[in-house]
Amino acid sequence: MSRRCIISPIASKDLVKILDYFLEKNIDAGEQFTAKFETKCRYIANFPRMGRNYPELSKQLRGVPLDNYVIFYTVTDFSIEIVRVVSGYQDFRSLFSD
Repeated sequence: MSRRCIISPIASKDLVKILDYFLEKNIDAGEQFTAKFETKCRYIANFPRMGRNYPELSKQLRGVPLDNYVIFYTVTDFSIEIVRVVSGYQDFRSLFSD
């Protein structure tokens, strides 16, 4: 069963920052990133348990790589929620500390 894909407000902000970066550096690479992101979201919606668990960050958090980024998401019965899209070089603990 394919789930609905929801992008959180903070993940939307992450994507805007990433795409702004590509707009300055390489528009074609930005378009490729966008296409790969959309494809990856479809895969996650169809296979929500495919991502790695991150229990040290949050009990329900999963993540999948996309180029040098990580798409973090959570799974519900009917949807997946993209909660962050961040550089794989960032300190993940600082992103999810509340």
